[in-house]
Amino acid sequence: MSKVVRIHQTGGPEQMVLEDVEVGEPGPGEIRIRHHAIGLNYIDVYFRTGLYPQALPGGLGMEGAGVVEAVGEGVTHLKAGDRAAYASQPPGAYAERRVMPARCVCRLPDAIDFETGAAMMLKGMTAQYLLRRTLPQGGLQPGDFVLWHAVAGGVGLIAVQWAKALGLQLIGTAGSDEKCALAHSLGAAHVINYRREDFLARVREITGGQGVKVVYDSVGKDTWEKSLDCLRPFGLMASFGNASGPVPPFAPGILGAKGSIYVTRQTLFTHIATREATQAMADELFEVVASGKVKIRIDQRFALADVRQAHEALESRKTTGSTILLP
Repeated sequence: MSKVVRIHQTGGPEQMVLEDVEVGEPGPGEIRIRHHAIGLNYIDVYFRTGLYPQALPGGLGMEGAGVVEAVGEGVTHLKAGDRAAYASQPPGAYAERRVMPARCVCRLPDAIDFETGAAMMLKGMTAQYLLRRTLPQGGLQPGDFVLWHAVAGGVGLIAVQWAKALGLQLIGTAGSDEKCALAHSLGAAHVINYRREDFLARVREITGGQGVKVVYDSVGKDTWEKSLDCLRPFGLMASFGNASGPVPPFAPGILGAKGSIYVTRQTLFTHIATREATQAMADELFEVVASGKVKIRIDQRFALADVRQAHEALESRKTTGSTILLP
């Protein structure tokens, strides 16, 4: 048996219940893992509220780290006893143990502890595919300006450090002076408190009126319009989240009027659709973390039984860095 967080209907944090569930043996292409730590991400809120649909009753959580207990037929890259970490569908990481597809599970290097592994896989590989694969026309070179919203969150604080290592001039937005100071201390070239300043005006000022090459935006509705106006001609708007709500429909013609700009909506799970791609992305993440160029900040820890409080803190924007659940 395993303690598992499930929802029987969509809604607020009160819909999450901790239940005893029998966990069986892994089938072909699957593993059973015992979690030491579980990552909390905003995508979990989307599944809980129903913005991202799933069959009910359903689990939550896309990220975790622990020890492999058993492997199913055809799994060759892992064995029982291996330390492992993952970012993977389907949801279900909010559990002491789970059976899951092995494809996106990677062996965790000994130099990286379980809590760090659980805090970095989904967020770190998200930062990787954005900064390394989701690029504007001509790519990104040292010295280029990029704009990153929600810069003090889990993905943002990883991206700040990675961007600095790449030589980029990252402009970050956050909702308090404390969050801005944190992002600046980790390598953001410029920070903007969007509650006190017009981020569009400040971006134009910082870039000498030229705009940025790319905007990386997990906020959605609230930042969309001004973000488009932050771009230089042929710039790229890379949307990867909806923390303030989905972006409303828009007429493609505005992209031409704003400088023949590009728009893309990215998701991690397209990038990690194969084992080979997942491993390549994870290897690059493991390397930058082990080298010390990127440090994973875990600023909040909650017991799995306190998952409701964890979601309330996340949705009220009271968290910084990464948050983990401990079974």
